[in-house]
Amino acid sequence: MLTCNTKKFLYSICCCIGFLLFMTPVFAGDPIYPAFMIPDSLKSNAHVVKRLEEVSVKINDPGDVRITTHYVLTVMDAEGERYARVVEWYDKLRDVRSIKGTLYDALGLPIKKLKQSDIQDKSGVGGESLMTDDRYKEHAFYYNVYPHTVEYEIEVKYNHSFYLPFWVPQEAAAFSVQQSKMTVTAPKDYVLRYRNLNYQGEPVITKDGSNSVYTWEVKNLSAVSEEPYAPRWYKRTTTVMLAPANFEMQQYKGSMNTWEEFGRFMYALNQGRDQLPDAVKQTVHQLTDGLPREEKISKLYKYLQQHTRYVSIQLGIGGWQTFDANYVATKGYGDCKALSNYMCALLKEAGIKASCVLVYAGDENKDVTDAGFPSNRFNHVIVCVPGTKDSTWLECTSNINAGGYLGSFTTDRPVLLIDENGGKLVRTPVYTMVQNQQIRQINATIGETGDMVIKVNTHYTGLQQDDLHARINMLTKEKILERQKMAGYFSSYDVNRYECKEMKESLPAIDEQLEISAHNYASVTGKRMFLEPNLLTKTGRRLSADTARKSDIYLDDVYRDVDTVKITIPDGYTPEMVPQPVSLKSMFGTYTSKVTVEGNVVTYTRSIDHNGGSFPASAYPELEKFYNGMYKADRARLVLVKK
Repeated sequence: MLTCNTKKFLYSICCCIGFLLFMTPVFAGDPIYPAFMIPDSLKSNAHVVKRLEEVSVKINDPGDVRITTHYVLTVMDAEGERYARVVEWYDKLRDVRSIKGTLYDALGLPIKKLKQSDIQDKSGVGGESLMTDDRYKEHAFYYNVYPHTVEYEIEVKYNHSFYLPFWVPQEAAAFSVQQSKMTVTAPKDYVLRYRNLNYQGEPVITKDGSNSVYTWEVKNLSAVSEEPYAPRWYKRTTTVMLAPANFEMQQYKGSMNTWEEFGRFMYALNQGRDQLPDAVKQTVHQLTDGLPREEKISKLYKYLQQHTRYVSIQLGIGGWQTFDANYVATKGYGDCKALSNYMCALLKEAGIKASCVLVYAGDENKDVTDAGFPSNRFNHVIVCVPGTKDSTWLECTSNINAGGYLGSFTTDRPVLLIDENGGKLVRTPVYTMVQNQQIRQINATIGETGDMVIKVNTHYTGLQQDDLHARINMLTKEKILERQKMAGYFSSYDVNRYECKEMKESLPAIDEQLEISAHNYASVTGKRMFLEPNLLTKTGRRLSADTARKSDIYLDDVYRDVDTVKITIPDGYTPEMVPQPVSLKSMFGTYTSKVTVEGNVVTYTRSIDHNGGSFPASAYPELEKFYNGMYKADRARLVLVKK
C-alpha cells in the first residue's frame, strides 16, 4: 500500500516529467497550453478561461477593413463548451477569408487540427426571411473531456467601414481572461472614433510608417459571480466600441461624427424611394379625404396592416437600403424598413409628414444605443408621425398592434429620427406605472374537502397586456386553453372557462375571464383548514444576501398590480390565525397586503407599485429586504378551525 508521502512523491515526479514534455512541442512550431498552468485565481467560478487573444483591425481605407482574431480558450466544463464554438457570418459586405483551429487536451498536447471540410457553410435564411444573402460558417470540435483547449485564428474582410468591431475580452461573468489585446492600424490621417467602458486609461498610440497603431490590452480578469438585476454585461466589463468618422459602403459615402450626419447619410441612401402607384394614391384619398388628421393616420395604418405582411429581405447594401414603396404595393410584403418607408409614403400622399426611425429593438435592449457615441447600433425601423403636442409612433411590421402603441419591443429607448435635415436622437414613449396595470378580481368558494372553484376577472393595460396580446393573436383558442391548463396555477386543477376581449386603442387593454377548479387547494387536518388567500399573484423570486455586490441594480419593469380576492369558506369555520397586514415601502416601490374574515367570507387585498430604473449597488440590501418581504407576505397562511 502506498503511503501518503509516497503518493505525493510520485505525483511530483509525474508533474516534472509532464512539464518537460510540455516544454517540447509535439509538432514543430505549435504552441502548447497546459491547463495546470492557469493561475488558481482565474479558475475560480470560471467555465472557460481565455488564455490568449490578439485582435488585429487593419483599416486600409474607408472601403477595406481586415480583421484577424487569434485566440486560445481552455474549456473547464460542459457549461463552457458554448464559447468554444465558432460562428462567422458573411454576405456581400463581409467576407470570411479563413478559419484555422487546433484542439488540445488537458496537458496541452495537440489532438486534432481543423480541416476545411469540417467547417459547415449554412444559409442565414430565417423563418421570416424571403430573400437574404446572409450566410455563416460554423465549427466546433465537440470534445467532452474536460479541461481541454481550443485555438482559432479567423480572418475577415469588411468591404466597407460602416461598422467596426467591438472588443469585449471577457464575454460573460463565468469567463476569465489571462491576456487579451486589440490593435487597430489605420492611416495617420484616418480619424478613428472609440468609446472605452470599464477600461483604465487610454489606448497606447504609436506610429508605424504612415500608419497610426492603437493598442488596448487587459490581463488577469477573473470570473465574477452572477448578480441578479444587473445591467447588460458589456456595461459591466471591459468594452471598447469602435466607429468611423467617415466611411464608405459600396458606392455610398457618409460621416458618423454626429447623429445629424449619420441621419443625413441614411436619408440620402433611401431618398426617392417613396413613390406610390397611381392606384394606391387614389385609395389613400378615398380613405382619408375630409377626415381629421388623427383619423387619417388610423385609417392608413389599418390599411397597411390589412394589405401587407412582414418578410425579412436582406439583400445588397447590407439590408440598409429599402425596397421602394412601389415594390411593397405590388408585392404586398416588405421588411421593417420597406414597410416603414411605405407607411411614410401613404401618409405623405395624405398630406401628413412622417419619418422613418432607426431603433435597437428587443424587450431587454433599452439602452444599447449610446447617445454620446454616434455609431451604427440599430437593428430595426419604425415610424414617427410628429404632432403639435404628441407624436404618433407606428410599428409597421405588426398586423395586430393598436395604432400609436409600441410595446416593450421598442419603447423607452434612444432612437434616430431621420428626415431631410439629417438625424435627430429622440426617445420613444415611456409607459408609466398608471398605464401598466393588472387589476384582478377573484371570487372563490372552498368545499369541505379543500377543493375550490375560482372565477377570475383581470384587466390588463399597457405593457402588462403585451404577452397575452401576442398569445391570443398568434395561437388558436385550443392552444391557449392548453397553455392555461399547463400554466401551473395550482398543483392540480382544471380550466373550466377561458375568454379574452381586446380593446385596441393607443393604450391597449385586455379583459380576461378565467374559471378554474383547484383540487385540494386548502389543506384539511382534523378540525383545521389551512389556506393561502393570495391565489394567483405571487412574487416568484427570493434574493440571497450579497455583501460584495459590484453591479448597479437595473429593474426593467414599472407596473401596478391590484388584487381583490373574496373566498367563501364552508359553514362552521372561524379564524384561528389571520396573517398580519403587511406594508413595505422602499425606493423600489410599495407593497401592501391584508386579510379580513367576516362570517364565512375571507377578503384578501394586495397591491404593489413597482418602480423601475437604475439604482446603486449599495442599495442591494434594501432590494433584498423588499423582494423577500413580498415573497413571504404573498405566501402567508390563514388557519381556520371548525367549531
